[in-house]
Amino acid sequence: MGILSWIIFGLIAGAIAKFILPGKDPGGIIVTILIGIVGGLLGGWLSSKFGGAGVNDFSLMSFVWAVIGSLILLIAYRLVFNKSRS
Repeated sequence: MGILSWIIFGLIAGAIAKFILPGKDPGGIIVTILIGIVGGLLGGWLSSKFGGAGVNDFSLMSFVWAVIGSLILLIAYRLVFNKSRS
């Protein structure tokens, strides 16, 4: 259930990250969703590295980690692709 939970969290976290960091992204909504999914997985990995229990159920702390992971990836994506456009 762990990976599936992070994918579901990632879908929602991608939308939340986009809401927190509004603006035009180079890839559109599909890329933002994919960033959210990968960000959710990154959040799960970060949680386990920083002493979290990982995700076994839907909890608020797990969701926070998924949003953090999505924000990190969205910022990195914007930095890489906005510089290449300039």
